[in-house]
Amino acid sequence: MASFRLVSPPPTILKPSFSLSRTQSAGASSSSSSSYNPVTITSSSSNAPNTNPYPNASLLLLGPFSQRRRRWSPSCVNFDLRRRAHVSRSSSSASTGAEKDDDEAAAKVAVEGSTWIDLYLPRQARPYAKLARLDKPIGTWLFAWPCMWSITLAGTPGVHLPDIKMLTLFAFGALFVRGAACTINDLLDRDIDAMVERTKSRPLASGVLTPFQGLCFLGFQLLLGLGLLLQLNNYSRVLGAAWLLLIFTYPLMKRLTYWPQAYLGLMMNWGGLLGWAAVKGTIDPAIMLPLYISGVFWTLVYDTIYAHQDKEDDVKVGVKSTALRFGDSTKKWITGFGIMCITSLALAGYNAEIGWAYYASLGVASGHLAWQIWTADLSSPLDCNRKFVSNKWFGAIIFIGILLGRLLP
Repeated sequence: MASFRLVSPPPTILKPSFSLSRTQSAGASSSSSSSYNPVTITSSSSNAPNTNPYPNASLLLLGPFSQRRRRWSPSCVNFDLRRRAHVSRSSSSASTGAEKDDDEAAAKVAVEGSTWIDLYLPRQARPYAKLARLDKPIGTWLFAWPCMWSITLAGTPGVHLPDIKMLTLFAFGALFVRGAACTINDLLDRDIDAMVERTKSRPLASGVLTPFQGLCFLGFQLLLGLGLLLQLNNYSRVLGAAWLLLIFTYPLMKRLTYWPQAYLGLMMNWGGLLGWAAVKGTIDPAIMLPLYISGVFWTLVYDTIYAHQDKEDDVKVGVKSTALRFGDSTKKWITGFGIMCITSLALAGYNAEIGWAYYASLGVASGHLAWQIWTADLSSPLDCNRKFVSNKWFGAIIFIGILLGRLLP
């Protein structure tokens, strides 16, 4: 029962007798010194039988409040209203604080997820930079290293450094060709990319850029690449034109075969043939064929690991990869590919009559490949990407080995 805030002293509760009439009750109440003054209620019909022996029972319970015309309220009501107001303010304050924390957390995530493209490039240029994957330079490194290997290997043994002009041209060429290859891939795969968690935010898949804008950007990149290709000899120009066939057809391979990574290896390492031809004007099969094959096996190692990031989505959308082909036997397969890669590199160096430092670098590179394969957690997309990115160091080790092998015959 609710408690009441009492202004006057508590009344004396009278117990009426059964013989007490309404008139007697009124008279007795007028002479009483008590503050209790019950109201006499006259029935509208004097002939109506009184079936309730306590007609004033509800008024008796009201006590002194029956006659005072004061505004009163139960104390529990006041308390409840105060409590509700406090809870409302607290909830509002907590809600505001929670929203502020959420905003700060979202801002922190946005900043941490931002790249130099988001921070420094104009807004209109950002989608094109992301389409060319300028924020992910690992692809450029993987395109560039086979070119650097062959250019350095084609150099004159002794104290002569490799052709710096050629190294610079091919560095920019790797950047432009990689960007064009990514643009072609995204144009052809935009419907598939929209269904894959890792790729659905790409500019073409997300609709930030239209296919026409992508085609225009592709033409711009190809023109830049053509400008570099025209700096080379005619033999190299023919090889460069043939490279475009591989670049344009690679995105289709994942729809046709479980070995798109092998086709990617043919495409990624074509620059190795082009680099040697740019220096020598021709191709030496005894040296370049083993070097090219080694690059293909290297690609099978790192891109199979990379493909394990998307294997669940690949099954859903119906595309193929060596990750799906090998399944639980992936590490056995890529171990074999790694062995073939190092063997082919050793054969290319032997045919090129390179110095001992090169073979020492092959030992270090073998350890790096073994580390990748043995420690890769193929069920963790984060670890697969980490191992994939580490291949820039594998390429650097081989490059340093070739350079030292030429300088220290």
